[in-house]
Amino acid sequence: MTPSAPAPTLAFVESPVQLLNVLEWAHAHGGGRLLGVVPRQPARGGGTGPGADDREAGPAAVPGLRIVVLPPTDPMSRGQLRRMAGLARDEGHEVWWQEARGGRFAPLKAFAALARDLRTAQRVVIGDPFSRYVQLLLTLVRAEELVVVDDGTATMEFVAQTARGERLVRWHRVGGGGLPGRLRELAYAPVSATARRRFTPGPDGRRRVEVFSSMPVTAHGGMTVRLNDFAWTRARFGPPRLTKGTDLVGTSLVETGVVDPDRYLDAVRALTLEHGATRYFAHRRESPEKLRTLSEATGLEIVRPDLPLELVARRGPVGRTIVSFPSTVVHTLPYALIGTGVTVAVCDVDPSWLTASASERARGFLAGVTETARDVHRLPAQTAPAAG
Repeated sequence: MTPSAPAPTLAFVESPVQLLNVLEWAHAHGGGRLLGVVPRQPARGGGTGPGADDREAGPAAVPGLRIVVLPPTDPMSRGQLRRMAGLARDEGHEVWWQEARGGRFAPLKAFAALARDLRTAQRVVIGDPFSRYVQLLLTLVRAEELVVVDDGTATMEFVAQTARGERLVRWHRVGGGGLPGRLRELAYAPVSATARRRFTPGPDGRRRVEVFSSMPVTAHGGMTVRLNDFAWTRARFGPPRLTKGTDLVGTSLVETGVVDPDRYLDAVRALTLEHGATRYFAHRRESPEKLRTLSEATGLEIVRPDLPLELVARRGPVGRTIVSFPSTVVHTLPYALIGTGVTVAVCDVDPSWLTASASERARGFLAGVTETARDVHRLPAQTAPAAG
C-alpha cells in the first residue's frame, strides 16, 4: 500500500470516550475547515493507512486531522470504537485502525507503521497520557503542540501529578509485583521521563500543552485548559425523549479492584428500590457474570450501550433522573444534557466499600470526583447499604 501524506494533526485514541472527545475538540477548534478536512459522506472500502482493519477507513479529502485508533482486545470496547470511528468518518476525518495489542509482534509493527507520522506531525492529540504504549510513541514526537483530551476522571489526576512533577501513575493502581515488577519499572523509566518532559510546556513558549476537558482542572506552569462542553454532541444528537423512570449508570470500580463486589451489589439494590430504577447502563468493562448477578438481584434491565453514554443519553430515550457512582459521567452528562430537564445524581462511595487492595489515594480521589461535580444532586453513601 502506498503511504498517505503526513497529517498536520495526529490523534491517538484507545477507547470510545477518547475518540468522542477528539471529535469534540475538533468541533471546538473550528471543525474540518480549521483542520484542513473537507466534510464528506462516509466511504465504503478503499482504505487508507496501516493496520489490520484499514480497509474500513475511507481516505480524507484533504489531509488534516488523522485519528489513529489503537483498539484494546475486549469486544465491547472494539464494537463501540468501530461505531465511533464511523461517526468520525461521517464528520470528514481520516481514521486509521491500527492493531497494537493481541499479538507478540503487534506493538512493534504498530510502532514502525506510525513512526514517520509521529516525526512529521505538527500537533499531537492523545486521549490517555497514562498509557504506556502512547508514552512510548511520544519518544518519537517532534511536534511543538501537544493536546490531551479527556479519558474520564483520570484527567484530574494527570493535571495534579504534572503540577507536582510526579511520575504518571493511575490513581487506582497499586504498586507491587515483586522483583520482576521493579525491574520492568526500571527499564521503562527513560520512556516515562521523556513523557513527563513532553507534558511540560517549554519556558520559551515553543512547546505548548493544552488540556481539553470537562473535568474540574486548573492550568499550571504554562499549560492551557479549555472547556469541553460537548457542543458537538448537543448539535449532532437529540434532544432526547424522557421516560418516567430512573436510570442507573454502571461503573468499573469493581473491575479495577477498588470496590468490593458484594458492597457494590448492595448499593445497586438499594438505589434501585429507593429511586424506582428500571435500567442499568453497563460500563464497557463490566463482566457478563457481574451483570447477570445484578439483574437477578435487582430486576434491572441491563443495557449494553453501543456508544459512549453521553451520546446514548443525548439520543434517548433516557430517564428523567440518572444516578451514578463517582465517575466521569457526573461531570460530562450535565453538559451533554443541558436544557433537557434530566437530573443527574451521584451516590457517594463509603470508605467501607473499598477493598483491602485499593490504593491509598482511592478514597480521596473518589470523594473529589463527587465534590467537584457541578449541576448534580448528591446522594449520601449510607443510604445505599441501609436500604439493602
